[in-house]
Amino acid sequence: MRGIAESEMLHFLIIIIALFIGIAADSLAIAQVSQYPFCIQGEDNPGWSGCSFNTLQACQAAASGTYAECLSNPWYRADPGAPTPSAPYGAPIGANDPLPVGPPPE
Repeated sequence: MRGIAESEMLHFLIIIIALFIGIAADSLAIAQVSQYPFCIQGEDNPGWSGCSFNTLQACQAAASGTYAECLSNPWYRADPGAPTPSAPYGAPIGANDPLPVGPPPE
């Protein structure tokens, strides 16, 4: 009788260890995915495996002529110390400029 209980406990312990390894591997994959702001998705890059582009234009150039699309990386976090590019006050917003966020200027 005791052998069965030990066997069940061993199986339970193996399952718990496997879950922890899976969670750790998933967080490592997200950390690797998050270092570039743009991802390519298509037949050759399923899921979020193609996150290796610093600019949208570079991603679009790689996707050109294929059945792929470029998306913003949802896990990307810019360096908090990096300056935020912005147009001078009152200048028109260009196609590649960031959109202003917050209340309108007074």
